[in-house]
Amino acid sequence: MTDNRFFNRSELIGILVLAVFLVVVLPLTLDVFRLNLVAKYLTYAFVALGLVVCWGYGGILSLGQGVFFGLGGYCMAMFLKLEASSVENTKIQSTPGIPDFMDWNQITSLPLFWKPFHSLTFTIAAIILVPGIFALIIGTAMFKRRVGGTYFAIITQAVAAILTILIVGQQGYTGGINGMTDLRTLKGWDIRPDHAKVVLYFFEVGCLFVCIMIAQFVRHSKLGRILVAMREKEDRVRFSGYSVANFKIFAFCIAAVFAAIGGAMFALNVGFMSPSFVGIVPSIEMVIYTAVGGRLSILGAIYGTLLVNFAKTSLSETFPELWLFGLGGLFIAVVLAFPNGLAGIWGDYVQPRIDRLISSRKPKPEGWTDSSVADGAPAE
Repeated sequence: MTDNRFFNRSELIGILVLAVFLVVVLPLTLDVFRLNLVAKYLTYAFVALGLVVCWGYGGILSLGQGVFFGLGGYCMAMFLKLEASSVENTKIQSTPGIPDFMDWNQITSLPLFWKPFHSLTFTIAAIILVPGIFALIIGTAMFKRRVGGTYFAIITQAVAAILTILIVGQQGYTGGINGMTDLRTLKGWDIRPDHAKVVLYFFEVGCLFVCIMIAQFVRHSKLGRILVAMREKEDRVRFSGYSVANFKIFAFCIAAVFAAIGGAMFALNVGFMSPSFVGIVPSIEMVIYTAVGGRLSILGAIYGTLLVNFAKTSLSETFPELWLFGLGGLFIAVVLAFPNGLAGIWGDYVQPRIDRLISSRKPKPEGWTDSSVADGAPAE
């Protein structure tokens, strides 16, 4: 029988443990620098969460999620850069009141598409709508023509490469290879001090749990069940009268929006945005985060993101030349030995033992007898 509860007992415990870990344990045990590193890791957790919906439930492997991460990050960075480029702050430039990289490239007025980003309301809407509409266009063009599987994955990689080249090439409008740096304030609030980093961390954790609830709602809704059915037997879903293309487009769009929210939080927490987070390599790393945690598990993807990034930081500090080999080896090991990632290990080996332990400690009801003893047979 299908479990229609929004959270079962195991999921509820997992949510509470994650909340305690992120809200209580880490802030009390880490200094501000390390806590800000965790905040950076969690921005990738938004991408992994979207990949659970898109890849785990819908069976749509996207190797270009860095595109949407970058779009969300650049939307937020444009707002922050404009606020940091006031006439007073840029009075030494040839043209005060515009970002410094525009002045360096001899642009004398703010481009038309930059002007709406003076508004925070418009910026927040753009963080959601720009990646969502872009994903809608790509998804419609691909899925309506029944392009999927490996071909779709390759196309998303091509889109990531194209966007990276475009950002680098349009240096006067995007900051080029250096990206947008020196992001200082949000509506006059300085985002650089330690206390601001802590506030942003808790705000990011709150946004992450909102996205977790949305993903959980999708999972337990009829839509989620159709996505899983589509992943397993796409033709049967199509012959049942459902529009497979529309469901794929939805899953791809929600993954894009989650990734964009992560990108926007990255720009806020780290204080810059560059094309190095948009291309093929970071997009593949984001898929690895999901695979290691478990592409079928919402919480597993988040733990996988934290684990891989922690390992990346630790190995990069100690053995910087070996990190990429370690990352590749980790991905191969997961695919060969644990295809369901950390969540699969927990579900197959740890959770059953915990359940048996709990059931063995429960008081036996009155009149209970061991079912292993046949009726009427003497018990030893």
